[in-house]
Amino acid sequence: MTDTAAWAALLRVHARVVPQLDRELRERCGLPLTWYDVLLELNAAPGRRLTMGELGELAVVSRTRATRVVDELAAAWLVERLPHPDDGRSTLVALTAEGRRRFRRAAPIYVRGIERHFTRHLGPDADAVARALERVLKAEA
Repeated sequence: MTDTAAWAALLRVHARVVPQLDRELRERCGLPLTWYDVLLELNAAPGRRLTMGELGELAVVSRTRATRVVDELAAAWLVERLPHPDDGRSTLVALTAEGRRRFRRAAPIYVRGIERHFTRHLGPDADAVARALERVLKAEA
């Protein structure tokens, strides 16, 4: 295998699987994958809220795109922007009750989609793939 084979395979898998997950979430829940990603991070955060900076670091979308996604989610009443109690320069993004409800409805569809389009094809190699990719993330942090 060449030095770039793993990288090329990762890019091709991403290009094929992400649109499939996005389509399934849109069709079954009315949530684009980018919205789900932000809701996922907020749902996992302490108090279900993050600063925009934290969200930009955690979300898979770019920081610029994260701002636009938060605008879209706020317009749909799935998140709200709150003043930061300790830092007047930053804003908190908080998951609303409706945002949590929509996230919880979409979560099983997302998890089943990942299993169907990705992890079931990895079989016993799934843990090794996850560990290898985590090493890359840690090295590049």
